[in-house]
Amino acid sequence: MSENNEIEAKIILPKATYSHLCASFPVKSDFKQENYYFDTDNGLLKQAHISCRIRLFEDHAEQTLKVPDKNPVQHRYHEAIEINDDLNLEKAQDLLKNAEEKGKIIFTGSVGDYLKEHFDSEANLCLQTFSKTHRILAQGPQNCELTFDETRYPDGFEDFELEVENDDPTLIEATLNLLKQQYGLVQNSANTNRAKIARAFSHRGKM
Repeated sequence: MSENNEIEAKIILPKATYSHLCASFPVKSDFKQENYYFDTDNGLLKQAHISCRIRLFEDHAEQTLKVPDKNPVQHRYHEAIEINDDLNLEKAQDLLKNAEEKGKIIFTGSVGDYLKEHFDSEANLCLQTFSKTHRILAQGPQNCELTFDETRYPDGFEDFELEVENDDPTLIEATLNLLKQQYGLVQNSANTNRAKIARAFSHRGKM
């Protein structure tokens, strides 16, 4: 189990800009992941600004809640408390299978504890949507890690995203400014801080 404060800038990019940036920085890691999102049918977690997911990797998995930080250290970038439990891959696959067959899921661990404490029996969570991501972690300016995500959604829609996550919001700002100056990165209200779960709901198609 882990719990950490997450501060990040998320920017949707044109494919050409995405490809240019990916080719411009040393790759630290390159992998694929599947993201499965849960909520009640009446959107109880969404109303509380909470997201819940199970994420599958090649040889392991994790379950995560992102909940609002009541005392954020800044207000410019997305900030949340991330509660995370590691899962055995087979265990996670069984949870997803049961969620599809029975129409609901029971979370255990720290995620389950949080849901029980804050929602009790109200949180009858169901699998709502998913996405599949090709993720690249790269060494960015000033040793600030860059995350490049190419994500496909249930209806076939695909998008390209840059994430800059760091404990220091001033480093995030400096990194973004450098990318704007050197690579023509464009940031505006339409492409900034759009959560992947929200995009997955917008492009959910048929489950």
